[in-house]
Amino acid sequence: MSGAPSRTVEYLMQVSSEVSPMSVSADGSPLPVTIVGGYLGSGKTTLINQILNKASGRRYAVLVNDFGELAIDAQLIESEDGNVINLSGGCVCCSYGNDLTSAMMELDTSAIDQVVIEASGVALPGAIAGSLSLLTSYTLSSIVVLADCVTVQSHASDKYLADTIARQLASADLILLNKTDLLDESQLVQKKDWVRSNYQSARCVATSHADYPVDLFLTEHTSRDVNQCDKTNDSETHLTSVYTTFKLEVKDKYNVQQLAANLAETEPGLLRVKGFARDLSGQMQLIQIVGRRWNVRPAPVSAKEGIVCIGLSADNLCSEGVSARAGLI
Repeated sequence: MSGAPSRTVEYLMQVSSEVSPMSVSADGSPLPVTIVGGYLGSGKTTLINQILNKASGRRYAVLVNDFGELAIDAQLIESEDGNVINLSGGCVCCSYGNDLTSAMMELDTSAIDQVVIEASGVALPGAIAGSLSLLTSYTLSSIVVLADCVTVQSHASDKYLADTIARQLASADLILLNKTDLLDESQLVQKKDWVRSNYQSARCVATSHADYPVDLFLTEHTSRDVNQCDKTNDSETHLTSVYTTFKLEVKDKYNVQQLAANLAETEPGLLRVKGFARDLSGQMQLIQIVGRRWNVRPAPVSAKEGIVCIGLSADNLCSEGVSARAGLI
């Protein structure tokens, strides 16, 4: 394993530790929420299980419609109380049934770093995102929509399903085109082209068994020493092969909002961006991007300049090219 991906994962975790929600909750900053959507059978529950089973000490509150298909390792369960399962390591899993808003209002977020909502197979992630505006203690971080690469096109042309499929995909910041192991190479190319031509506002990544590094779409992590992080997690394995990582040097002062917007629109697209830059007044700001969704907020005084970017290796991204397209040079 090469050293660069490992250092990048460590840097991402270090940045996360410096901006932990626990450290900013005192000033009223809302808790980030990631919505996982997609039609029935697309692989949402598989992705949720990966989040819970590979949390590595990160404290997630995962809200699911019901516990029926959620195969939580019995060794992870510390206690169960009605619609709440407490897991070792600080994660909690809640079943919200038909009342997501009430479940979020009742959720104890005092020891939580991020909320993940699994939408039902026929739910519209965009509508769920809209409801977050009513809950001032939360803020939308990203919408990840999974699509079954075998059935997504036929479903999108079905008179009964087309509207739901289209609205689910159109709301996404990141589309995981899942179950690609069931297609040959030419079929996969055709499916990717179809998604990218019809849903240009989202980044599209091909996956099998919903196998995608959670570091690339979950934006906040626990406040702990980076040396305690699991250095053998799947994120590093992914980053050594499918993904490329590099760091942008940002030594000047910038219009940070514009910089974030430029990075989010860079083509070929970046999947994940995270780091610090000084604004025109000299104040350090945190930039976070998932897909095309970007966010900027004040950084802690200990933050140091530098922005980590992650994209697909196949897109041949590099720091010089991205810096130029983002207006850094």
